[in-house]
Amino acid sequence: MARAALRIFLGAAPGVGKTYAMLKEAHRLQERGEDVVVAFAMHHGRADTKALTDGLEVIPTRSVEYRGATFEEMDLDAVLARHPHTAVVDEYAHTNIPGGRNRKRWEDIEELLEAGINVLSTVNVQHLASLGDVVSAITDVRQAETVPDEVVRRADQIHLVDISPELLRQRLGDGKIYTADKIDAALSNYFRTGNLTALRELALLWLADRVDEGLARYRAENRIEESWPARERIVIGLTGGPEGEVLIRRAARIIKRVNGGDLLAVHVRAADGVAAESPQDLEAQRTLIRDLGGSYHIVSGEDPAKALLDFARSVNATQIVVGVSRRKALAGRLMGGVGNRVVRDSGDIDVHMVSHPLGGRGKERPRPRDLGRVRVIVGFVLAVVLPVLLQLLLAASPSHNIATAVLVQLSGSVAVALVGGLWPALLAALWSSALVNYFSIPPLGTLTISDPQNLLALLVFAGVSSAVAVVVDLSARRSKEAARARSEATTLADLTRGATAAEDAVAGLLEQALDVFGVRRAALYQATDGDDGWRLVAEAGGNAPAEDGESENTEQIDPTTRLVLTGRVLPASDRRLLGAFGTQLMAQLERRQLAASQREVMRLAESNTMRTSILRAVSHDLRTPLAGIKLAVGGLRQPGVRYTEQEEQELLATIDECSDRLDVLVGNLLDMSRITSDSVNALIKPTRWSEIIPAALHGVPFGRVRIDLPPNMPEVDADGGMLERVVANIVENAVKYAPKSDIVIVGSAGGLSTATLGGQPAGELRIIDHGQGVPAANVLRMFQPFQRLNDVPATTGVGLGLAVAKGFTEAMGGTLTAEETPGGGLTMVIRLPLSTGSYSTAQALKA
Repeated sequence: MARAALRIFLGAAPGVGKTYAMLKEAHRLQERGEDVVVAFAMHHGRADTKALTDGLEVIPTRSVEYRGATFEEMDLDAVLARHPHTAVVDEYAHTNIPGGRNRKRWEDIEELLEAGINVLSTVNVQHLASLGDVVSAITDVRQAETVPDEVVRRADQIHLVDISPELLRQRLGDGKIYTADKIDAALSNYFRTGNLTALRELALLWLADRVDEGLARYRAENRIEESWPARERIVIGLTGGPEGEVLIRRAARIIKRVNGGDLLAVHVRAADGVAAESPQDLEAQRTLIRDLGGSYHIVSGEDPAKALLDFARSVNATQIVVGVSRRKALAGRLMGGVGNRVVRDSGDIDVHMVSHPLGGRGKERPRPRDLGRVRVIVGFVLAVVLPVLLQLLLAASPSHNIATAVLVQLSGSVAVALVGGLWPALLAALWSSALVNYFSIPPLGTLTISDPQNLLALLVFAGVSSAVAVVVDLSARRSKEAARARSEATTLADLTRGATAAEDAVAGLLEQALDVFGVRRAALYQATDGDDGWRLVAEAGGNAPAEDGESENTEQIDPTTRLVLTGRVLPASDRRLLGAFGTQLMAQLERRQLAASQREVMRLAESNTMRTSILRAVSHDLRTPLAGIKLAVGGLRQPGVRYTEQEEQELLATIDECSDRLDVLVGNLLDMSRITSDSVNALIKPTRWSEIIPAALHGVPFGRVRIDLPPNMPEVDADGGMLERVVANIVENAVKYAPKSDIVIVGSAGGLSTATLGGQPAGELRIIDHGQGVPAANVLRMFQPFQRLNDVPATTGVGLGLAVAKGFTEAMGGTLTAEETPGGGLTMVIRLPLSTGSYSTAQALKA
């Protein structure tokens, strides 16, 4: 079954009307006769949005119980069973409540699409993974729910739902977004005009990038090579010399004048051009262009000017920046330069010729030259003309002998060999021999040779000329091969360095292959088990063919792995580099597989260690409270023994205390096993410290803990159940190991807090005791699980409870650290991201 179509309504902020626009489109489709259902839609109490669900079939949601609360989720199975033509599914980036088939809602939507059901969905720009840090820096709000950009980019259509910041704030003030008690806080925090303007710009730029990708794909599919100036894009031609920094900075100043655009620095590496490069200069320029927000590319080409123009047209460039030639003025005019040829052949692309300190000084590094077509043609011309000119020079001499004539013509043949190589030199040798025979060897005026010595001299002349030609030609070929090998080695080194810096080395290599080989798409396939099919392992450039048979270039790396390049047929000169590139790619693929195997081995080892520790804890720590319970119960049940009321109360208190210890211990063991198995799913929502702490102190002896929280302490983003366990474990640890000290819980007010988390404002809670403290050398070990089982003295802290507390805190996106209390003791510091409002506000931000 063919995959259905996905349409996403993209907004810059909550309340712009994404859900409203999506439901309006659903009504339009229904009026057109399509079968449309509402699988999940959040109206957030907005009457106009809720009214749009009337007239549409709504599939009931399923209720999910989680941590004592009930949540509504889309009933995926019901939608699949109903199988409409189009389903409306709100909140594309939503994280499902644990217990469902998929963790994220976009994964549910993928199942609907694969089943042939078209989907309408919504997403805000702050939920795009690539923009999470940027949005957090703008709004001081960390987004707990994100969706990978490539998943959103796969949508068939993306509709931007856009309104001005002023109108959005007006809607908020009119109560059309949040309830009245949340309006003032929202206007002064998340919905500030500057925030909304920046988010709007992010949404427009992100969508513009996707439109630009579509334009590039259309031009490639229709083989349109002319530049379409839809967006300002400046290409900088780098030679590998120090002048590249001047060109990059000049291009950066140009791009600032147009308020937006792309900078692309391109180093064209010819087969004979490595000797003219400076690796240090290129690395500095690579760093500079990236610091300025541009991208760095390396392309290969025999003709630098043509390669630069081809790249510029492939990226739809509007301007090219190149430096003036290093040759002196006369040499530059006579021989031409890369810049001059770029200007001549640029067509409708503007070219900036930038002067630099090395321009026109004749300091260009010499490059080894091979016998190209131009030199061979010049050689043939000289082979015909030069012997005649030399013979005219000999004729003008008053007297000359055969030896003089042979030496003069030999020098001409050698000159032709140096210029044109083997075949022009052979032609020059034959033509010079004929001229010497006709004009200088008796009888003159004929091709007859009467003296055998003259014949020997003529044969030696032809042999020497041919030998020199062969040596020159062989030297040129060897020089060309050495230069090409050096170029290929340098290119592979650059590819490896770039791939190492990338998060995924295999994908990074494929991305660079697009530039190096001048292709549109690159993909790596591996043979599937059990048949002759191939599966896609990694790709770059998008739209990789499902089977490698559609490609113009296929490199068989090994019997089970193929590298596929599409976009142009590679010349034979690039095949060796392609083979070496494939070998490098295979090495990175094996490295990735080894790293995955190593991670799995480490995970299994950690799990085994954890199981061993849990068994030890069960055999040791559980035995004490069970023994206490058994002893107390046995005493109460002992026949014939009468206990006073006070003694019975003491035995019952022992049973109660041991049961509480047993409950805490079993809970910590289960929580630790969840943490180590990565099965902890935090339900993040705005949470008040004042609501968590009283429940966390349940069971703590009265009077041992003093709470000092400011009345305006802000909310934090946390899971209430997890945070309660964190505070409870820390307080219980302090009560146990600081028995003679009061425990103080203090917090910081929002306006006075200087706490940060990842550079962003954070809420901070401190649990302070004045006990004996923990030595600095043991602070890190204190958070490791089961420290008492490793013979660490009990006075250094209980490892299990603190390990659970630290694991839960990090699962909520926070940190748990320990500090020395002034005057002696230990202070535990919990930091969690600040929230922007109540749970309803946070849910609205996800809309």
